[in-house]
Amino acid sequence: MAVLGVDGWRGRWVGALLDGRRVTLLDLPDVVAVLAVPDVDVVAIDMPIGLSEDGVRACDVLARKRLGRAGSSVFPAPLRPVLGTTDYLDACRISVHASGKALSKQAWNLVPAIRSVDDALGDPPRSDVVEVHPELAFRALDERVRDPKVTARGLAQRMAALARVMDVDLLDAPPLIPAIDALDACAAAWSAQRIADGTAETFADGSIDGRGRPMRICF
Repeated sequence: MAVLGVDGWRGRWVGALLDGRRVTLLDLPDVVAVLAVPDVDVVAIDMPIGLSEDGVRACDVLARKRLGRAGSSVFPAPLRPVLGTTDYLDACRISVHASGKALSKQAWNLVPAIRSVDDALGDPPRSDVVEVHPELAFRALDERVRDPKVTARGLAQRMAALARVMDVDLLDAPPLIPAIDALDACAAAWSAQRIADGTAETFADGSIDGRGRPMRICF
């Protein structure tokens, strides 16, 4: 049973194809390529899928609470109406009108990728594509993963955690892919395996968005 973990990278996607313990790292140009990877049971993607119309998602709140000081890595997901604009100021006006809060720059920078995922999933949405968050996966793998991933200690902690469940060789990564994104994709793949096995944890309150996508984060 092969699964795929995916992390966004400069308008492209880093994929980690996990089959047993074996990992194959992939450089994927777009979401269409992600969804075209053959013989995959679950695709776990580090990108918001189910989007609120007018407020904060419960899954984001629960994820930040679980991660504590590292909770800042969970950006508040943009509201669904924001996907209809390509202008940041318009997005802020839409967000303020709907929720009373402006859209952060970090969340706005994710909108093109979120829009591309939303378009690719279609109606009804594909049930085999699930939102995950790598930091939740790393924390579930090993509570000692605490240092920021951009530090030497943080990188070593994440590599050690992954080594418990898969064989990752960064020398096999496609050229130019950052180590951080490769490891995040691997963490997403571990979550995909847990989803496929029925052992994943899920943060959700049962909410479904306007396009039928569940507002949840699995890990």
